[in-house]
Amino acid sequence: MADEKPHMNLAIIGHIDHGKSTLVGRLMYETGAIPQHIIDKNREKAKEQGKETFAFAWIMDSLKEERDRGITIDIAHKRFDTDKYYFTIVDCPGHRDFVKNMITGASQADAAVLSVAAPDGVMDQTKEHVFLSRTLGINDLIVAVNKMDDINYDEKRYEEVKNQVSELLKMVGFKPDDVTFVPTSAYLGDNVAKLSENTPWYNGPTILEALNNLTPPEKADKLPLRIPVQDVYTISGIGTVPVGRVETGVMKKGDQVTFMPSGKTGEVKSIEMHHEEVPQATPGDNIGWSVRGLGKGDARRGDVAGHKDNPPTVANEFTAQIVVLQHPSAITVGYTPVFHAHTAQIACTFISLDKKMDPKSGQVKEENPTFLKSGDSAIVTLKPTRPMIIEPVKEIPHMGRFAIRDMGKTIAAGMCMSVNQ
Repeated sequence: MADEKPHMNLAIIGHIDHGKSTLVGRLMYETGAIPQHIIDKNREKAKEQGKETFAFAWIMDSLKEERDRGITIDIAHKRFDTDKYYFTIVDCPGHRDFVKNMITGASQADAAVLSVAAPDGVMDQTKEHVFLSRTLGINDLIVAVNKMDDINYDEKRYEEVKNQVSELLKMVGFKPDDVTFVPTSAYLGDNVAKLSENTPWYNGPTILEALNNLTPPEKADKLPLRIPVQDVYTISGIGTVPVGRVETGVMKKGDQVTFMPSGKTGEVKSIEMHHEEVPQATPGDNIGWSVRGLGKGDARRGDVAGHKDNPPTVANEFTAQIVVLQHPSAITVGYTPVFHAHTAQIACTFISLDKKMDPKSGQVKEENPTFLKSGDSAIVTLKPTRPMIIEPVKEIPHMGRFAIRDMGKTIAAGMCMSVNQ
């Protein structure tokens, strides 16, 4: 069973036209996730249109206009297996989609492959994607120095690009020594699944080996229990039954759990999953559970349950690092949009803009800026208009990320750095 393997979410990042889609197509092809006949069909189509290089890229074009080009693969199937893991690809076509994909919960990437075209080297979007992936909590990175065929597999140019990228990584807080660099041609397959004769000077791992060498994310079941409440039902004969998905930790029958922010505590009487009673619930489980002594008004959507001895953190104020995706004017102190964190939707006020960061370098660009606009990244202090459960991302990553919405749009995304309880 593929699902016995540890699962990892993988983001493929990099500047536009640096071969991200081709790399994804190649990885899926080499691991048998795409049948040969689909590749052949694509190749024919591409040939007819004189665009042979696009055979792989097209495979990944699942979101183009009703697909005048035949076959595509639905986003749901962007998964492939290596010997050790099964990967789901969080495909990140553009800056905005990238952030949007990264904050929609399940697609939080555990690692990223950065594709940098050897002829071009580091470009603007390369910088932004690296900075964003850092801001959004990615710690593991593999760099594919791609399109090596375009530079005749020149080792000197490869080293130049590697140094450029290393400088960039250092500025943003990655350690270049912990990052694997691989000279590749996604189009021709060099060093993707097997070492290439075209780069006799390279003796590191292939992309697939580098993926196998990633460290799996810390298992969420070792973290404190956190279950955001999605709904609360009253069921006759049982009582009040909250429903939600276990984000972290393990809950067993008989445990003492506390709901925050209300502070209501009770004993877990039963846990039900898919209409069957289970003795315990672990991360990822969608459950309903009944708690002795929990009244109808004691829990509601947006509350979070945890163990009595380590209850969820209620923020009076919190500091966060945010990235402004789009805003018609500017964000200033006093602005109060709605924050979406786990199942909670709570308006929060910007009480100070502390530092503006430079997305190209990750360094502080300006202390106490007067406003923030689209594209800015900043550290800010926020005050929820009512008690809100949020945890520092370093402590419980699953409970530290949020999106900020206003006027029907996601205007910013971010993560909680510290909480004033």
